[in-house]
Amino acid sequence: MSHTFTNDLIHETSPYLLQHAHNPVNWEAWQPEVLQRAKKENKLLLISIGYAACHWCHVMEHECFEDEAVAQVMNTHFINIKIDREERPDIDHIYMDALQLMTGSGGWPLNIVALPDGRPFWGATYVQKDNWTKVLEQLSKTYQEEPIKVREYAENLANGIKQVNLIPAKPDNTILTTKQLEKVIADWSKYFDTFLGGYKRAPKFMMPVNLNFLLHYSTATNDESVLEYVNTTLTRMAWGGIFDHVAGGFSRYSVDTKWHVPHFEKMLYDNGQLVSLYSQAYAATGNELYKETAERTIDFVQNELMNENNGFYSSLDADSLTPEGKLEEGAYYVWKEEALKKLLGTDFPVFKDYFNINAYGHWEHGNYVLIRDASLNALAMKHDLKPEELQKIINRNLALLATEREKRERPRLDDKILTSWNGLMLKGLTDAYRYFRDKKYVELAIKNALFIEKNMLREDGFLFHNHKNGKSSINGYLEDYAAVIDAYIGLYEVCADAKWLHLAKKLTDYCLENFLDKASGLFFFTSKRDDFIIRRTLETTDNVVPASNSIMAKNLFKLSRFYFEKGYEEQAREMLRHMQENLTENGQNHANWLQLNLLLTQEFYEVAVVGDAYAGKLSDLQKTYLPNVIMAGAGEDSKIPLLSNRFINDRTLLYVCQHGSCKLPVSETSEALDSVSISTGH
Repeated sequence: MSHTFTNDLIHETSPYLLQHAHNPVNWEAWQPEVLQRAKKENKLLLISIGYAACHWCHVMEHECFEDEAVAQVMNTHFINIKIDREERPDIDHIYMDALQLMTGSGGWPLNIVALPDGRPFWGATYVQKDNWTKVLEQLSKTYQEEPIKVREYAENLANGIKQVNLIPAKPDNTILTTKQLEKVIADWSKYFDTFLGGYKRAPKFMMPVNLNFLLHYSTATNDESVLEYVNTTLTRMAWGGIFDHVAGGFSRYSVDTKWHVPHFEKMLYDNGQLVSLYSQAYAATGNELYKETAERTIDFVQNELMNENNGFYSSLDADSLTPEGKLEEGAYYVWKEEALKKLLGTDFPVFKDYFNINAYGHWEHGNYVLIRDASLNALAMKHDLKPEELQKIINRNLALLATEREKRERPRLDDKILTSWNGLMLKGLTDAYRYFRDKKYVELAIKNALFIEKNMLREDGFLFHNHKNGKSSINGYLEDYAAVIDAYIGLYEVCADAKWLHLAKKLTDYCLENFLDKASGLFFFTSKRDDFIIRRTLETTDNVVPASNSIMAKNLFKLSRFYFEKGYEEQAREMLRHMQENLTENGQNHANWLQLNLLLTQEFYEVAVVGDAYAGKLSDLQKTYLPNVIMAGAGEDSKIPLLSNRFINDRTLLYVCQHGSCKLPVSETSEALDSVSISTGH
């Protein structure tokens, strides 16, 4: 296919950047030499940041960046830089903070106008075509006529960008007590939607990190109201249109309060975390819906986001083509009532009731998004069926829908592979195996772990961030190290291959050498070896994905119990102490930190299983939900300090320890479980 225009993005591998490679805009990727040229020419930077699955990014591209008249304005006055936020989260952090300081809100596409040195002075998200050209011409004119004024504003904004990320050293802070933690949860719970789950607002994001902590907290403290809220949220999410009932997997968020109509993009990082969450929730509650949801989510990832070498791709687009060839959000996923009647025949009345092909399930323009609103048992009783009979009907009909849907144009795939997101999915697989004991999950986990080791990891402990077409090119960020360390620890616990634990320690030591900010006690998002713009970011807020610093703090804590490295736990405690005010003022945005606080204030155990039958006993132990326990196993004497000098011929013994100090060994898993109960009561 011939193209009228081709710009420098044609040399990139990111699908998002390649989508813009044939715009008439003279786009370039972010490179130090581009900024050097901008300074030499005294030309403003126009920086546009988005990602491949972003609906409004596509809209703005079509309206503005594909228009030759708009492109002429941009090319005349600016050096135009396109950035994939998923490839360069370090730059995205800076300019998102800038946008929020300027406007009070953020989002993507993120459009920034900056001085030649990268300091921003204007920003916006989606802008309509007419307004876009007017704004750009005015900004260029202002810079030409009042450069001192623009530079002063940019300097003040740059100072604000630095200030908003400062974490003052507060080594005297004490970790939250149980009573203080209760107060944080009480304040947080005012926002809970106890009927539909999530928070009392729309849109609704799934926030797996928050639910993971609340599950741990509620089971540890016997807080039945919080546990009920968690179960309500998990059930409504699994019932909702946000979950793809046909092929499994979750979309990004719902635009309404009942989890019905999603923003249809499907992201690896959401699904990896949700596999972990639902697996743990199944272990804690025994609810089969949670197990089925986790398993079907893995099926989706394996079928639609995995390459031939067992690496996981990033996302599926929100938009897809209608039968008329028009790109629309959700076109691949929605259904018309008449089409369902024709397809399902005599099963349609039951299916209609089950998935609400009615006013409750209607979205717009005669399109329905499948959503449940009642349990299997309740609907089976209503239709005078046994639950297993109803389930068989539903499964049969969903298989028909899956076959029919395959005839449609599929959403576009973002096939770049990101280390951090693969780490989140790998952790999900280890949790699925831990609690379901299905060997295919640990086999897949090991294959993905080996993919990361082979393609993303160098001998010296250096990780790459991305992988595409057999090449890894961008230096890893703290999120990459943190997620992979966490996943490798989890993989070690379920398969007892010491290689993964040693790799986790090696990566941790690399971070301590290359990412640690000694002034704050936290880790920079970028390595000290890498360039940065305006500031070196400290990522501390837990959002849809936990902050890289909170994951690292928990990694250090866990590794301190395997290796008895006193410095690891001290580092984790120091990091948590610096965050105490954030925890008390805004608990819901620091849930992973709160979980570390819980681990440090409740009873925490190490369980070592040593002997010929260690694998079976580990398996028995790990079916139980025990977030306050780490586990290690070996069939012989091991160099891992937690296991060292514990092997006795012809016996398999379980050691329950705290800080390496162990009770007398026992031979039955039931005896060990009696010693490590999660619940502390009140």
